[in-house]
Amino acid sequence: MKKTFIFLLLIILFISCEKDCYNAPQPIVFEFVNSNHENLITNGTLTTYSVQDENNANIQLTKTTDNKVILENVGAYNGTKKYKFYSNIKNLDFSIQSSEFKGGCDGFQINKLTFTGIGIDVTDEKGYYKIVLQ
Repeated sequence: MKKTFIFLLLIILFISCEKDCYNAPQPIVFEFVNSNHENLITNGTLTTYSVQDENNANIQLTKTTDNKVILENVGAYNGTKKYKFYSNIKNLDFSIQSSEFKGGCDGFQINKLTFTGIGIDVTDEKGYYKIVLQ
């Protein structure tokens, strides 16, 4: 009887934990620099910027203390979505390919970030993308 009770208790705990479990996609962070790798927000060159998705919906952006830009709430879908970055310096097109997260929790993961266009210099800096705008 005691073993049955413990077994049922563990099943109930496991089921209730899974329902509350969600893995949000990892954040996408951009650093905008010039050809000398100077941060363009820090030096005052990049003053206005925004991102819109393929449906022209604005994406929330958060500036970090070290003058990088976080794209909020992107990648929570299954498939590929196109985006446009607008700024006072240069406009960029990019896409994000995401898929469902396969694990103990529901959620999504970003599989690929692709920039399109001529003359776009982007490097993956392990945690953020460095984009040369000048």
